[in-house]
Amino acid sequence: MKKQLILLFALFFSSQLLIAQTTPSQKIDAFIEQKGNDFQVAYEKKDVKAYNALLSEYLILHENLPTDIKKERSYELSNIYYNLTCLYSLLGNKSSAINCFKKSIDAGYNNYGHVQLDTDLDNIRKEKDFIAINNKLKLTGDYLFILKRANKYNLSDSRPLPKFNYQSSDNPNLMELRKGFKLDSIAGQGSDVLKILNLLHWVHNLVPHNGMNGNPEVKNALSMINVCKKDNRGLNCRGLALVLNECYLSMGIKSRIVTCYPKDILKIDNDCHVINSVYSESLKKWLWIDPTYNAYVMNEKGEMLSIEEVRERLISDKTLILNPDANWNNQNPQTKEYYLYNYMAKNLYMLECPATSEYDMETPREGKTISYIKLLPLDYDNQKPDKEESEGKITIFKTNNPKVFWEH
Repeated sequence: MKKQLILLFALFFSSQLLIAQTTPSQKIDAFIEQKGNDFQVAYEKKDVKAYNALLSEYLILHENLPTDIKKERSYELSNIYYNLTCLYSLLGNKSSAINCFKKSIDAGYNNYGHVQLDTDLDNIRKEKDFIAINNKLKLTGDYLFILKRANKYNLSDSRPLPKFNYQSSDNPNLMELRKGFKLDSIAGQGSDVLKILNLLHWVHNLVPHNGMNGNPEVKNALSMINVCKKDNRGLNCRGLALVLNECYLSMGIKSRIVTCYPKDILKIDNDCHVINSVYSESLKKWLWIDPTYNAYVMNEKGEMLSIEEVRERLISDKTLILNPDANWNNQNPQTKEYYLYNYMAKNLYMLECPATSEYDMETPREGKTISYIKLLPLDYDNQKPDKEESEGKITIFKTNNPKVFWEH
């Protein structure tokens, strides 16, 4: 299977991660820039001697990294070892291949789905030690398997939680947003579902997604859209969801941002995804709306589904249909196999949203407090405490009861 080696690492570590580099970090970056492509050449030529020489150079630099940077860059090392696994496998050196496979997993390689499809590993796939390592990998990297084990909640959980609130559309800031961007015209005159979709498409096309950079300090729709236009920049998934959320509120449509988290057993996955849960009065239900991918999800009848319903259908292997125009930045079309069964299966393990959905809700300000409610499956290990507070500014209330989490 064709490999994308060290070039991936350069993309993974954006300039944002390199701003305050130490000398060891600079040295390893220079090595990647100068010799990164040599890994690819050695792999394609099946030159294991040249590949190992490069690995030895890399390991010397890697060992000199500070502990925290070493952890951040474990992705690099795990991929280098993984591709050496494949090289040894192709050459028929089974013992070395399995040894490197173990080193790759120990370094943090976690792409279980890729391992199952990678034909480079066919020579070792039936080996006892490979099977044992692969079974261990399944527990941390088979995201649908992990999600299916998180299917139990507690409908009797009655821990006290704040009530969900949605700011009224007559708020002056929301009225300014609605008027300033002519959202009535953008939403159109159709049903509330069509308005919801029209606003989704508008935000998706207006501001590009850029997950490698943070969002502006002022986090309301008016400010973020203007900053993006002025600086020719994008927003990460949270920023896009915040913008779309305020657009819905300004139109009198109930909406929340929902942070979707992985279980992250290994404590190496810093990725999560933020989407919108939007209430349709005509359908009397919440809808899955994702501005990053211009995505919504349907069942076999073409009926739009909620986040709760998508999660349940993933667990129970029921039909899911992704809208055909789902895409990333109008460049990369999305498939349900990747978007739903891989990426979102990983990130639907636990969910969190603010108790109050309002304009400018996540802009930090002295004296400002914000409460979130987190829905945890019973499978999750870290259930306690019931309430977590951070410096008096953020409070996270926990619940195992989806009924109270999805009330409107």
